[in-house]
Amino acid sequence: MGKSSLLNAVTRQQVSIVSEHAGTTTDPVEKPMELLPVGPVLFIDTAGIDDVGALGELRVSRTRAALDRTDLGLVVTDGPWGEFERSIAAELRARGVPLVAVFNKVDLAEPPPDDLRQLEAAGIPVVRTVAHEGQGVADLRRAIVNMAPAEFLESPALVSDLVGPGELAVLVVPIDKEAPKGRLIQPQVQAIRDLLDHDSMCLVTKERELRAALARLVTPPKLVVTDSQAFLKVAADTPADVMMTSFSILYARLKGDLPLQTEGAMAVDDLRPGDRVLVAEACAHHPIGEDIGRVKIPRWLTQYVGGPLEFETVQGHDFPEDLSSYQLVIHCGACMWNRREMLNRILHCREAGVPITNYGLVIAFSLGIFERALEPFPAALETYRARQRGHSIHA
Repeated sequence: MGKSSLLNAVTRQQVSIVSEHAGTTTDPVEKPMELLPVGPVLFIDTAGIDDVGALGELRVSRTRAALDRTDLGLVVTDGPWGEFERSIAAELRARGVPLVAVFNKVDLAEPPPDDLRQLEAAGIPVVRTVAHEGQGVADLRRAIVNMAPAEFLESPALVSDLVGPGELAVLVVPIDKEAPKGRLIQPQVQAIRDLLDHDSMCLVTKERELRAALARLVTPPKLVVTDSQAFLKVAADTPADVMMTSFSILYARLKGDLPLQTEGAMAVDDLRPGDRVLVAEACAHHPIGEDIGRVKIPRWLTQYVGGPLEFETVQGHDFPEDLSSYQLVIHCGACMWNRREMLNRILHCREAGVPITNYGLVIAFSLGIFERALEPFPAALETYRARQRGHSIHA
């Protein structure tokens, strides 16, 4: 009983299969939970990376993919800190990921003193546990909190920094067939909470009522934020002196690299009929009706390019290793992911020389309202204008 039993103890649930035999964990097992004061966390119980054979290679591949989206590593051993553990620690450190060394089953054998000295010299904290008895679990929780990246404890603003205390943001929330019944989606809820937490005000309306809502205000709002699929109507109904953007573009800033993804949207101008475009959805969902990633974006881009494009869609953590056949990657806002995973995906695209953008950016670009949608973000707007100046000079 090693890391799987430890995960069960930390989450207080039977999340992973526990066995005396190594290799029981095959696919990564994920368990979301609330860990105060860090907040929502996702534990990923991975397979080892010392397996051999065809199945072992698949396990190793999936474990390495999990490391790409890891913010904090817990390296668990029930024996000495050997070459295998050192290799895992080296992989995490190469990715800039902090880690904690966990010696489980210390009721059977204490960690070798030489190992403890090496870990202390390397600045790696050590926790001793007996997982099946719950011993040391509280110490492990404290170590997780102490080693958590600073942004976990000091969450960056999603939208409130663009609005300011005492100012008003209008959130435009279309209710379509894919909206969860009786609930708002994550970006909308998070925007409302972020505004309230920072003493800003918000008005929530559907796109059909936006014009009437704005007319009733004594003072114009500081910002209008819309679902990207209502961009054109909201742009038409929002006064020119009021900044406007979309939830998806806010998430490009929060989770990704907004200036780089701005450049990616401009790569739409380089598309030609027949080119391949990869659409990546972070969440698995059942498409209904006019799905934004599978129907609306392909339609708008096809109209913009003037001919058919070849679209491929991937969901969740699936993502091609070889991107060479694609001319563009269009990603959702990744609202349910941590920033590390999104940045790793962006890095993968950059290394492959394939531009990457996101839903809101590519929609605004293809509909001709790109500059206006970038107005709240000076760095991204300057990226766009500099590229435009470069094109003008070249022409």
